[in-house]
Amino acid sequence: MSQGLDVVAMVAQQLQGWARALGFSQIGVADVNLHSAEQALLDWLAAGFHGEMAYMQAHGLKRARPAELVPGTVRVITARMDYLPRGTEERWIDREWQRQLSPGEAVVSVYARGRDYHKVLRQRLQSLADRIAEVAGPFGHRVFTDSAPVMEVELASRSGIGWRGKHTLALSRDGGSMFFLGEIFVDLPLPITEPVTPHCGRCSACIDACPTGAIVAPYRLDARRCISYLTIEQAGPIPLEFRRPMGNRIYGCDDCQLACPWNKYAGRSSLPDFDERAPLGDARLLPLWAWDEAEFLRRTEGSAIRRIGHERWRRNLAVALGNALAAGVEEGEANDIRIALADHWQASSPLLREHIDWALAQSPTTA
Repeated sequence: MSQGLDVVAMVAQQLQGWARALGFSQIGVADVNLHSAEQALLDWLAAGFHGEMAYMQAHGLKRARPAELVPGTVRVITARMDYLPRGTEERWIDREWQRQLSPGEAVVSVYARGRDYHKVLRQRLQSLADRIAEVAGPFGHRVFTDSAPVMEVELASRSGIGWRGKHTLALSRDGGSMFFLGEIFVDLPLPITEPVTPHCGRCSACIDACPTGAIVAPYRLDARRCISYLTIEQAGPIPLEFRRPMGNRIYGCDDCQLACPWNKYAGRSSLPDFDERAPLGDARLLPLWAWDEAEFLRRTEGSAIRRIGHERWRRNLAVALGNALAAGVEEGEANDIRIALADHWQASSPLLREHIDWALAQSPTTA
């Protein structure tokens, strides 16, 4: 037993160094007792705030019970990986806000402009587990990257990665919220890392900035109103009340993060995986609308964007193009938009036709 404890101590001592060598920014270790978080989870689900994300409800309280999800688990290693591209300029937040004010541009959430984070984190978490095994020998473990019913932010908060912000994302004093989370469920009794003090105070910037009022109260998000949910998870039509607030956001939304004062400390990734792929960092709407399905699949290979499929991609673009018309883009561009939309109507699905019709009906007089 003492030899086992010596091995655990050796792993704990080297864990941070191994993780940083793999591109992680921070590592924590959480206990598996999340009992105090169960009621909030049940209340959130009962309110229907998960929308069409049935997987959120499918596993019941296993989300709050790691040892039931993976029998034998006694600790959860939590990992933070910053994702701002390596070459991100100093005033990147100002640039992001400015792009939203340019209706002909297409705004893709920062995290989705590079390689699919699921693949990057999963591979590197497994590499971290392999390094642990070199010291500890074979051990029970399972790697998660937004791929199972795991309460990621809760675990990150309990292990000192950060605290839960009012927008419900994890926040760090030295990294803001522009980072991914991943976990390794382990059967090793690693020493637990202490949580940090929350530092949101009276600030409500994220709540005030949300275009659709999705943050219905501090620390409470109605996903059905969230532009990230609407553009990615929602399979059917975008509800009419949210189309104008979507503006030119075609995949995800960063507004609550852009408004957060802590993101002036957001860290650049050390990995090339999250560098912006052309043209996603400065794309315009019409060229993206011109992508047929084959080009969409080619351009989004290895990207998180591919998961929504070509039809949803076009649906989101149709809404953004309608908003560009409503914003009063230059008449020549407006004519090009109308022609491009109309040209694709006949070959489109009923879902897409409905969004094209809506877009064509928009004009500065209806704004």
